[in-house]
Order: sequence, then structure tokens, then C-alpha cells
Amino acid sequence: MARWRLTVRHGPRVEREAFDDLHEALASVRRHAAAVVSEGRLEPVQGFKEYEAGDQVAARIELSTGRLFNGREAGVDVMGDGTLVPYRGVVRKERLDGRTPDAALDAVRRALG
Repeated sequence: MARWRLTVRHGPRVEREAFDDLHEALASVRRHAAAVVSEGRLEPVQGFKEYEAGDQVAARIELSTGRLFNGREAGVDVMGDGTLVPYRGVVRKERLDGRTPDAALDAVRRALG
């Protein structure tokens, strides 16, 4: 059984991958995030108010141990303006420091390590 589960939520699509090695899983997070960023900025959308690209989540990329109890989860939200927002937590997500790709992935690695 794989040690790390990766879930990528991008629009209506949900993709899942499994990895035995954290470094391989983080490399896949980087690839998926780069692919989303390469699609370009999201356009502003109007709801109750106008949401700019930086206020919209283009994709959520999560890594978890897959265990129900004592499980760990961390990931990055790829924002519509191309920045990355790292977080950790399953139910209550805690925002981590680092909006560049390297800093965001380092924060995720530390949260899971």
C-alpha cells in the first residue's frame, strides 16, 4: 500500500495518484501546480461581489497519508493569479508561509515530514 496519496482538484476534474516516497509525491505536486499556472490567470467573476483572480482557487493539490485517524494532510491551493498558498490540516486548514513554488513546497514538506 502506498504511503502518500495525492489528490488534484482542478475544475470539475479530480485526479488521484499514490506514492511510496514523499520526494516523488512533492515532485508530482510541483508538476501539477506548474501545469495549472501555465494555463494563465483566471478572469474576475461577479457574485455578491467581484472576485479577482487572486481571490479564486484554480486548483487544490493535496497530499495525505490516507489514514483516518492520526493521518496527516497538507497541500497547496493554486490561486487564479498563479500564486501558491500552502496549508496543512484535514478539517481545519492552517495556512502556511510561502507563496513561491519553492517556499510553498518546502512548507508542505515540513508539515508532512
